[in-house]
Amino acid sequence: MSEHIIKAEFSEVMQKSYIDYAMSVICARALPDVRDGLKPVQRRVLYSMDELGLRFDRPHRKSARIVGDTMGKYHPHGDSSIYDALVVMSQEFKKGMPLIDGHGNFGSIEGDGAAAMRYTEARLQKITQDAYLSDLDKDVVDFAPNFDETEREPKVLPVKIPNLLINGADGIAVGMTTSIPPHNLCEVVDAVKAYMRKESITNEELMGYIQGPDFPTGGLVVNKKDLLGIYSSGTGKLKLRGKVVFEKSQKRGEKDKLVITEIPYTMIGNNISKFLSDIVNLIETKKTTDILDISNESSKEGIRIVLELKKGADVERLKNLLYKKTKLEDTFGINMLAIVNGRPETLSLKDIIAYHTQFHYEITRRKYRTLLKKLYEQKEIKEGLIKACDMIDLIIEIIRGSKSQKEVKACLTKGEIGNINFKTSDSMIEATKLTFTDKQACAILDLKLYRLIGLEILALKEEFQEITEKIEEYEDILNNDLSLKRVIRKELDAFKKEFGKERRTTIEDGKEAVYIEAPIKQEQVYFIMDRFGYSKTFDKATFERNKENVQKDYKYVIPCMNTDKICIFTNQGTMHQIKILDIPSGKYRDKGTPIDNLGNYDSSKEAIIAVMPVEDILHTELLFATAQSMLKVVNGEEFKVTKRTVASTKLTENDEVVAVIPVSTAMNDEVVLQTKNGVFLRFQLSEIPKKKKGAIGVHSMKLSKDDEIMKVYVLEAQNITSIMYKKKKLEFHKLKLAKRDTKGSKIRR
Repeated sequence: MSEHIIKAEFSEVMQKSYIDYAMSVICARALPDVRDGLKPVQRRVLYSMDELGLRFDRPHRKSARIVGDTMGKYHPHGDSSIYDALVVMSQEFKKGMPLIDGHGNFGSIEGDGAAAMRYTEARLQKITQDAYLSDLDKDVVDFAPNFDETEREPKVLPVKIPNLLINGADGIAVGMTTSIPPHNLCEVVDAVKAYMRKESITNEELMGYIQGPDFPTGGLVVNKKDLLGIYSSGTGKLKLRGKVVFEKSQKRGEKDKLVITEIPYTMIGNNISKFLSDIVNLIETKKTTDILDISNESSKEGIRIVLELKKGADVERLKNLLYKKTKLEDTFGINMLAIVNGRPETLSLKDIIAYHTQFHYEITRRKYRTLLKKLYEQKEIKEGLIKACDMIDLIIEIIRGSKSQKEVKACLTKGEIGNINFKTSDSMIEATKLTFTDKQACAILDLKLYRLIGLEILALKEEFQEITEKIEEYEDILNNDLSLKRVIRKELDAFKKEFGKERRTTIEDGKEAVYIEAPIKQEQVYFIMDRFGYSKTFDKATFERNKENVQKDYKYVIPCMNTDKICIFTNQGTMHQIKILDIPSGKYRDKGTPIDNLGNYDSSKEAIIAVMPVEDILHTELLFATAQSMLKVVNGEEFKVTKRTVASTKLTENDEVVAVIPVSTAMNDEVVLQTKNGVFLRFQLSEIPKKKKGAIGVHSMKLSKDDEIMKVYVLEAQNITSIMYKKKKLEFHKLKLAKRDTKGSKIRR
């Protein structure tokens, strides 16, 4: 076979391949179908469980068996994604209506993960069996081959309630996401019935039935006024709040309590522990002094986070503080995106209900067509048996006079008498008039003698009558839209009565949480940090009492105001800012807090070169020196920034900052550079040009190949005149006053 080379533009091939991949992820993995509200993995898990016979009234089966069956037959994308989907469908705190009944550790609302699939067990919930899978055997949906064409799977499940609204959905595809909150079953059923009565109904009218989302965690939605716009466009943001209850002390010695009994839906998981740590942080930073203690008393009965309050605490102010500074108030982004006719589409509330209702019409019609077909077959057989009972003597005579079953069947269906022996010519004439159908003839041949009892014949006629009445009923349903809708409404009412629950989430237009921080009383404090990076602040009195020990034990001791910020300059040319208020105050013997924990500084990657208050920097100039002999002076005003971390200087490759020193170019000061190999250079500070912080600087000293700047001294700025070098005193004024960017003098001792 000869090769055929196809020439193609590379960019076009890549574009087509990426689009194909994106659509595969969107339609076959990440987004739910508007008809059943399920992603493919969820649909396959439920169908696989149905095939395994894991009904709600049968024993649980190991999750590993369910996952293995699903992966082997329908979803070859890894067991973790399948098990994750199974777990989520069983979690009451995530789904408005859990579809799977889990047995064992399936995780908790506080973020604990589920146990491994070999330990847990599962089966279907009753609602899943009744409303999601009940009519699969009645040809209500289309089936397609699985990935290796050895099995067949449903393209969509025959879900009879709008699962996309009731359970919501979330998913991340390529270039798009979906985020639909759960809703109340009773309200959704009422909205569907309203749409069936009036298909021109508006989103505003539908919201007369559906108040808004109904989260399994309860809580409050406090922007009711925005809901119509959100449900009309399919996108928007909900403002969620937890439910806070004030409990007055009932006994002497008890404290008043502020209790969080319901949390925002966005707080489930690790965000609960984050919420608790945020409250602790508010206490430590003295944003509030009203909270004496905090405890998490949550259990299987529900959420209960208790804040013990001091006497006379301002409860409303504290509530507003929690709303503003913690996740007790949060936003939930809505993007009602789903697959419609094979394509992703952003839907309104009415769109979702309309698409699902039309799907419900379709599966109901297909169900009754299948049932009607079976009833016609039963009617045909019953009709033949009744007719046969009326001429049973003739049929017995035909059977007894025949030599084979084939002759009997030919006589019953076509009146062919052939070689059949009859007792009388009248019987022969009657036999030629027989016109039973093939199915009737087979049923007659299978007829048992006890069915010839009078009561059995009567029962046969009653069955025929019932079948006739059912045929009339089913034909009416298929031919009359009002009858079809009546059947669906009856079905929906049954689901509402059996599975409906009271609304858990309150919908209101809440007042904006207003919290005005009390003005901070300015006072002088001392920032101290040891050589290991442990830092804290002292008030002035504590410092004065321990002054000598502090100056001896700590590397940095910096007086500043409590409203100031500390700037940390590192060897990587970065400046980190930390608020003094964020640094815990402590006693002299307290260890302190690692500076890494207070800002973006990472001691494993950077080394601290200098530490100084922002206020001091703004009123001075800074001399930057690097190991590769680059110098510059930068105006301190350039470091008036709001970001916590900024680049303080630009570095060449393999270079690093060795000194950041406050200076004043107005003074007639001198600079002394010391290299690793013991070369010293003394020159005037005025020779160093002023540069922007984004500049590299100028060369300060000619270095030998293996040498680099190690230390920098600014004589008057640092009030230094000499150093100990190789165990001898080195007087700087004895060094030759040279020019910048010269070789310097090597000191030999």
